[in-house]
Amino acid sequence: MLDIEEKLKEIGPYVPEDDDDILVCRCEEVTKGEIRKALHQGITTIEELRRLLRCGMGLCQGQTCGTLTRRLVAKELGIRPNDVTLATARTPMRPLDMGVAGNDRGLKEDEIKGGLR
Repeated sequence: MLDIEEKLKEIGPYVPEDDDDILVCRCEEVTKGEIRKALHQGITTIEELRRLLRCGMGLCQGQTCGTLTRRLVAKELGIRPNDVTLATARTPMRPLDMGVAGNDRGLKEDEIKGGLR
């Protein structure tokens, strides 16, 4: 288990960098600086970053920013990228038309008739 207080002493205080305004997660508009600040405040996993900043929770579900976030976390915490635990993958939620949901009764006649009448 990671001792957060020890890790914070080890990485030191947050020091702004020139490129902190670069967008890492375009879907949720999360910048490099926001991620770095969170890491220097005690966030240590990508799962915690997702909950705090929503990076990786947009339409791409982390396909665009996942690797960038992982590398940034590893660099700031002074660990290898392979040691950063990935966030749990979840299926994106999409609205479902009630007609689609209503047609699935598992009956053979629904296939023939084309659904509920």
